[in-house]
Amino acid sequence: MRTQVVIIGGGPSGLLLAQLLHTCGIDSIVLERRTRAHVLARIRAGVLETGLIDLLEQAGAGARVRQDGMPHEGTWISYGDEAFRIDFAKHTGKSVMVYGQTEVTRDLYAARDRTGGQTEFEVEDVRIEGADSDAPAVSYLQTGQRKRIACDFIAGCDGFHGVSRTSIPEAKRRYYEKTYPFGWLGILSETPPVNDELIYANSDRGFALCSMRTPSLSRYYIQCEAGDHTDNWSDDAFWAELKRRLPAEQAANLITGPSIEKSIAPLRSFVCEPMQWGRLFLCGDAAHIVPPTGAKGLNTAASDVHYLFSALSRWYQNNDADAVAQYSQHALARVWKAERFSWWFSKLMHRFPHHSGFDLRMQRAEIEFLRSNQAAQQAMAENYVGLPYDD
Repeated sequence: MRTQVVIIGGGPSGLLLAQLLHTCGIDSIVLERRTRAHVLARIRAGVLETGLIDLLEQAGAGARVRQDGMPHEGTWISYGDEAFRIDFAKHTGKSVMVYGQTEVTRDLYAARDRTGGQTEFEVEDVRIEGADSDAPAVSYLQTGQRKRIACDFIAGCDGFHGVSRTSIPEAKRRYYEKTYPFGWLGILSETPPVNDELIYANSDRGFALCSMRTPSLSRYYIQCEAGDHTDNWSDDAFWAELKRRLPAEQAANLITGPSIEKSIAPLRSFVCEPMQWGRLFLCGDAAHIVPPTGAKGLNTAASDVHYLFSALSRWYQNNDADAVAQYSQHALARVWKAERFSWWFSKLMHRFPHHSGFDLRMQRAEIEFLRSNQAAQQAMAENYVGLPYDD
């Protein structure tokens, strides 16, 4: 087989890239390790920046998010029994959209079906060949048979544990990493959200987040120890602890119910540099991970897709080799800004084991400064709704 671009990974970033390439007449084949049903069963965050929504529309997959998504023009920050709102619309003229990542993926698969794009599922033992040459290829096993696709470029959208990043020679890549000494215990419940907008809570018992997927489906999180396990938390214990971390008014309004999903997510910051080697390019979690504080994971992957799509379209339309060569530089400039915001927001809202009395006072002072200072609120709002894509 032959195609112009092989995309490894059939999640939202790989599918988004494939559909954007299609709009320019660039052929691609998407390779996915799991079944389509498995991909669509993944539960992920769902706060979308305007830039991602614009890309979905450009890719022909934006109708449902505009119809069913929930626009949020602000978010709440609480500390103890105090709370204040960051007004995105006032400070930036923009909003974010609450719309589940599963639904984003569903919309992109539907768009790929409409365009007849090729997606290969249940592929195993993926091998990248000749990425540093002018004739790269990808081979894989499917139903016991090894298949090979010759191509011009390879896009690694296969996540942190995929083959793409480790296909770059070890001497050619450098990792930057921070592991946080806690995790997020999260539950999904068929209950109405406690608030119309997200609440990020800093309490003396640790962080909490009140989020949602739909008006009748809520997502809640509490900070927990890094080695904790969901078996240690009954639903009643989770709800009781969440209430202790919210302002009294919000805790009193919380509607509880059985959890339909419960998990613990570790928190880490990770960046691989560079994000390309020859004709192999990394996108999303294959290259970088952010803590979930501030919901930058999927949005940062989307910015990678923007830069890679721009580079590849210039290559095919104008034979612009410089655009391809500069992909990593352009993508990393925005990645590090998202890493900074997620690191700052995580540091602001969580309790760390090493915190001294002085550290806690400084954290409180910074939250109160954010509450009282319009410039600080504007800076947070600009980062939360998404920094612009700079080409």
